[in-house]
Amino acid sequence: MNEFEKIDVRELLPQRPPFVMVDRLEYSDHKVTKTAFKVREDNIFNDGGYLSTAGICENIAQTCAARLGYISISSGKPVRVGFIGAISNMQIRRRPATGDTLVTRITVLQEVFNITLVHAVVSVENETIAETDLKIALGNDEAQKQ
Repeated sequence: MNEFEKIDVRELLPQRPPFVMVDRLEYSDHKVTKTAFKVREDNIFNDGGYLSTAGICENIAQTCAARLGYISISSGKPVRVGFIGAISNMQIRRRPATGDTLVTRITVLQEVFNITLVHAVVSVENETIAETDLKIALGNDEAQKQ
């Protein structure tokens, strides 16, 4: 078992069910973070058997949140809340169906003060289904655990 398999992803995220869009953290370092998420029938963003565009965006944002949470916990600090500042160059090639497992990989392009620019690629079985660039602003508040 690797170190990431031991992590309860809910400890990394400020979101709570039914709004959690990441099942597990698969990898994270200073530049790259990778998560997995299975699309379920009862998902809040399930739209006629497919994950909505908003659901894909939220999965990407929560992958960014998992990165921030992992960095915080690894440093012995409380998890802080981040906010989407901008989404650009979004391309959705297809929407994932119920039962598909998304593998979302974000790569940090630049970090300046409390702003992080990332490129995200979402795949299902090694097929890229979506990609985008995000600007994430890190807030000063700690995530509220409920």
